[in-house]
Amino acid sequence: MSLLARPCVLALLPVFLHASPCSLACQAQQPQAGTIRVSTSLVQVPVSVTDAEGHAVKDLQLEDFSIAENGSPVTIAHFGEAGETRLEIVLVFDNTGSVFLHFAFDQQVAADFLRSVFRPHDAVGILCIGSAPEILLNQTTSLGEALKSLSQLRPSLAATAFYDSVIAAARLFHVPMDPDTRRVQIVLSDGQDNLSNQHLEDAIREVQQADCIFYSINPGGPNVRFNLVSLRGQQAMEALAEQTGGVAFLADKKEALGEIYGRIATELKAQYLLSYYSPDAKMDGSFRRIGVGVPKQPELRVRARQGYYATKGPAR
Repeated sequence: MSLLARPCVLALLPVFLHASPCSLACQAQQPQAGTIRVSTSLVQVPVSVTDAEGHAVKDLQLEDFSIAENGSPVTIAHFGEAGETRLEIVLVFDNTGSVFLHFAFDQQVAADFLRSVFRPHDAVGILCIGSAPEILLNQTTSLGEALKSLSQLRPSLAATAFYDSVIAAARLFHVPMDPDTRRVQIVLSDGQDNLSNQHLEDAIREVQQADCIFYSINPGGPNVRFNLVSLRGQQAMEALAEQTGGVAFLADKKEALGEIYGRIATELKAQYLLSYYSPDAKMDGSFRRIGVGVPKQPELRVRARQGYYATKGPAR
């Protein structure tokens, strides 16, 4: 079984094939890939660390990490141990197109994923992609309620408003953001859009403003790269993932979906959350680069959001 994933920096998935950045992803980039936006001087940075074999490293401590903003070292104010901080998850399902054929299987693997990662203090929302975004479940802390909503998903032959749906999903996250919380949007889709009022750049901006990591799972298989429409859909999801520190997965067959959800679950369970106060308290809308390292263990591979926009007032 082979899986493909972007961005290529993910050592977590050693069986994935690496490809050079696509033109659409590059055109959609903001000043620096992997950006978020904050409305105070407190900056929260989810961090994933793997060894040379791609295995998650979960035993690091605060003193093992270093953070720099715009090249200048900053002091880590708070350290969230691997997988311990709260999760807010929004699951997004494309119930049209290529996903239509295997919908019951998709529902089952998504339910298994939720059971594996969900804890009593976590929250989850569910949204469907169709001719318009359809919110099935607003944020809830009830796993039973989430699983019930998943079971009520139904396939559709409607048109696909992908970008509008990604934006609607980003807006399901609570405002203001709860402290010590990681936000995740997981989208099961081929990324194709034929109806949205919004565009890729709008979707990237909204996901950044929601301070969430974007993961996508494309069940279309590697052949999507031989079809222009399918390729553009995958490239759009790669751009969203690269901007937010997430991953755009491409499965070679439907049976790979469970493995991909498992990979995401493994990453979330091993993900640290580092927080620091920016030395520049001005909320002037400027872009500020973030660099995260593990100086005493340079052989480890670190993946984190690479920057943020400092903005006044609420993110949206």
